Amino acid sequence: QVQLVESGGGSVQAGGSLRLSCAASGDTYSSNCMGWFRQAPGKAREGVAGIYTLGGTTVYADSVKGRFTISRDKAKNTVALQMNSLKPEDTGVYYCAARRVGKCSGWSLYDYWGQGTQVTVSS
Repeated sequence: QVQLVESGGGSVQAGGSLRLSCAASGDTYSSNCMGWFRQAPGKAREGVAGIYTLGGTTVYADSVKGRFTISRDKAKNTVALQMNSLKPEDTGVYYCAARRVGKCSGWSLYDYWGQGTQVTVSS
């Protein structure tokens, strides 16, 4: 089992930045990927960014490429999502997730989830 706790959400104006952090505990060595997802009101949850825990290769949704950066600190068992040039459409609840095996871009197959943190971007 892997436990995930997000922090760092909040409210910001369009064009601003936020940094989310996810603290992982438990059997973290069994996870091949760590990822960030978001869910806007009335919409399905979508994958935003993923990172392979061993090699550090990253994947991004087209909607956030060039604006968001995912990173990990192996020593601290944390994963961060730096979000720049935020837009109102980035508003939603952001979730940290972990996947045991397979590709990080296989967004529907993540195994463990955090409780989520709210991000609100105003125009």
